[in-house]
Amino acid sequence: MPTGPAPVAGDHAAADRPAAGVRLPLRRRLLPVIALLLLAPWAAECSWGGFAIDDFLPVLIFLGPMYGGAAILIRETARHLGAGWPTIVLLAAAFGVLQAGLVDQSLFNPDFLDDTQYADTRAAAEATLVPGLDFSLRQAFDYVGNHIVLTICAPIVLIESFLGAERRLRPWLGRPGLAVVGMLYLLGSLLIFTDINDDKGFLASPLQLIFAASLVLALVATALLPQWRRPRPRRTRRVPHPLWVALPVVLVRLGSDLTPGWPGMIIALSLAAVAGGLVAYWSSRNGWGQRHVLVAGTAGLVTAAAFAYLVPPYAPASPAAALAGDVAVTVVTVALVGGAWWRLRASPAVHVAAS
Repeated sequence: MPTGPAPVAGDHAAADRPAAGVRLPLRRRLLPVIALLLLAPWAAECSWGGFAIDDFLPVLIFLGPMYGGAAILIRETARHLGAGWPTIVLLAAAFGVLQAGLVDQSLFNPDFLDDTQYADTRAAAEATLVPGLDFSLRQAFDYVGNHIVLTICAPIVLIESFLGAERRLRPWLGRPGLAVVGMLYLLGSLLIFTDINDDKGFLASPLQLIFAASLVLALVATALLPQWRRPRPRRTRRVPHPLWVALPVVLVRLGSDLTPGWPGMIIALSLAAVAGGLVAYWSSRNGWGQRHVLVAGTAGLVTAAAFAYLVPPYAPASPAAALAGDVAVTVVTVALVGGAWWRLRASPAVHVAAS
C-alpha cells in the first residue's frame, strides 16, 4: 500500500502555476505549441523510417494539422483539467482508434498497404482477424500503440522536458487558441479522410464504424474520470535510476514480434500490460521525476529510430535518400532526447503520475 506523505508537487497544472498576474509574452507561449505541432507528425511517420528524407517536409505540412493538432488538444485537455499522464495516455489511445478506425480507416481496409512496400505484411495481419468485425488485432496493436507512443506521448514529454518546471505542467492555450487548434485538427483530418477515400475508394461498414466510435467514446470517458486528477501519496521505496525505466518499454517493442498469429498477440499484449504496470508502480515511488517521465515517454521513440535502418519507407526511394532519412532520424532523435535530458540536469525531482 502507498505510504508516506503526499508529494509536494504533483502532476497537476495547478501545482505548477506561477504567481497570479504573471503572463508570458505571446511568442514564448506559442513556441511550445508550434514545436509540438511539428514534432508530432515527424515522430508519427518519419521517426521509424516510414519516409525518405526528401519527404520529411511534406509530412510536416500535410500531416501536421491532424497529428500535431491532436497532440496539442490532448495535452491541453489534460493540463487544463489538472490531470496527469493516465489521462494523456487514454486520450492518445482514443485518438489512435479514431485515426485508424474513422479517419483513414486503415484498421478495417485490408488493401490499405497494398500500394506500399509493406504489402507483404497482409498475410501476417490476416492471421489475427477479429471475427465479425474483420480487423486485424495485430494491426490494431501496431497502429494504436504507435499513435500512443510516437504521435502523442513522446512529442509531449519532449517539449515539456525542454520547458522550465514553472511552465511544464501549465496549459499553453486559452479558449481562443484551443478553438483554432481544434479547427485545424478537423480540417486536417477531413483532408486526409477525403484524400484516402478518393485514392482507396474504401468505406468501413456501419458495424465497424459504430464499434470504433463506441471505443473512442469509452476511452475518452475513462480519460476524463476525476480519479486521474487526485494527487496520490508516494511509496517510501526509492525509484530506480531513470534509465532502468526504459527497459520494459524496449522489451515490448522487441518482444511483440517474437511469433506470428494469436500466440504472438498474447505475448505482445502481456508485455504491454507488464510494462505499463511497472511504470505505474515505479511512478508512485519516492523520487520519481521528470527524467523518469522523459525516459518512459521516449524509449519507444529511440527504439523506433534504431530500427529505422532495417525497414523500408512506404514508397520506393533511392538507397541514398533512404539512408539519409535514417541518419537524419538518428541525429534528430539523439539531439531531442539528449537535449531534453541535459535540460533537466538541474531540475528538482517532481512526482508525476504514471503513464
